[in-house]
Amino acid sequence: MKTRPTGDASNADWMGSLCPSLTAMPLKYLAVPGGSAVHLIISTITKSSCSHDSFSFWVDEQAPVGPDQKAFVKHLASVFRLLAKKVMKKWSMTQNLTFREQLEGGIRYFDLRVSSKPGETDHEVYFIHGLFGLRVRDGLHDINAFLNAHRKEVIFLDFNHHYAMDDKHHRYLINMLKEVFGSKLCKINVVEDITLDYLWEKKYQVLVFYHHPSAESCPLMWPGSKIPAPWANTTDTTKLIQFLETTLGERAKYGSFHVSQAILTPRIKTIIKGLVQGLRNYLVEKNLPVIMAWVEAQKPGVSGVNIITSDFVELVDFANTVIRLNDLLLPPDQSVT
Repeated sequence: MKTRPTGDASNADWMGSLCPSLTAMPLKYLAVPGGSAVHLIISTITKSSCSHDSFSFWVDEQAPVGPDQKAFVKHLASVFRLLAKKVMKKWSMTQNLTFREQLEGGIRYFDLRVSSKPGETDHEVYFIHGLFGLRVRDGLHDINAFLNAHRKEVIFLDFNHHYAMDDKHHRYLINMLKEVFGSKLCKINVVEDITLDYLWEKKYQVLVFYHHPSAESCPLMWPGSKIPAPWANTTDTTKLIQFLETTLGERAKYGSFHVSQAILTPRIKTIIKGLVQGLRNYLVEKNLPVIMAWVEAQKPGVSGVNIITSDFVELVDFANTVIRLNDLLLPPDQSVT
């Protein structure tokens, strides 16, 4: 039995289409595709990750530069205004797909950073990646609508960066997650016990990882330590592949999921050289073949890959390639010929 529908079928229900031998297996041993938004290094910002910014398919050029940027970047934006923001947009957008399109394409992991917006007196929070994007609430409702229509699909939401947020903002966001997803939220448990069969039985569809002390007392917010996502921070594909291999070899054998970020990170000189072209045209497209060759050579399982993220996932057969890796875990009598 194949692990997914064939032909022109969507990947919207690929988890629900897995054979029983895989749905009984810990989810940490399956291959799961994640979208990505590479780090905007017009500044030399610190770690950010996958479908980090899965929400970067839309950013607001009229809004202020985000607090994830260094002071000199904000100064440049204030001097050059819209022109500077147009350049930032070219280097902060890492995909062209909406949430719904990513989900229907098979993406199941989203790496997120969020922020309050300067000048607002309420506790509203927004997705951010250099520039402000969607309200978090709007994005979550889009995801929930997909889950309502696809009851056997499960997603990972990894909130790993929070900017300009005080305790009230965190309470607001955590309560929002509870309100939107309700009984779909999976309670913290032993990672090895999290199988698709278990999640389906409990009617859980969402695992939220919240990298901030504000969530420590909430049994529905998994700690960030349960989903490490090592970051290579390089523009060199050779170094990226070496890093992916090394960190995969060091993957914790017990107690956590694992994210392999097959993502290149632009430096200041990279952006200067490709100022007009932007991230996709200057850096991503020419390096995708090497990255995809590495992905295709992987195998999930105890010592293998788990979640794999990349940029502009629509440019190649990324999601299908990752999903098909699960065929390697099938018993011989069910293997794909």
